[in-house]
Amino acid sequence: MGLIEVGPIRVFAFHGCLPEEALIGGQYRVEVTVSGDFSKAEAGDDLRETVDYGRVVAIVQEQMAIRSRLIEHAAARILDALKQEWPLHGPWRVRVTKEHPPVSGDAESARYTVEG
Repeated sequence: MGLIEVGPIRVFAFHGCLPEEALIGGQYRVEVTVSGDFSKAEAGDDLRETVDYGRVVAIVQEQMAIRSRLIEHAAARILDALKQEWPLHGPWRVRVTKEHPPVSGDAESARYTVEG
């Protein structure tokens, strides 16, 4: 068994419940983890036998470009897209962190993690 971790992937996006967030956007970090049997990649040195990190980053960027009110919704979309791209690998974990959320008080970040 092996574990692939990609991230944090930095993305500027326009998620949030407040109307201002749709206009000004904010900074996010996305981390993706997948575990599985990567022994064929280990032995054969073939990208087709593993998860392509570049494609992981592209999927995160594509999904984060679609506006959501909640980071939970964005994280679930990313997870679904990854599972669709690599149905034979998993389980997956996607963690979306919103930097400096607009809340009353001093919060460095808000984070949501989904697994599947």
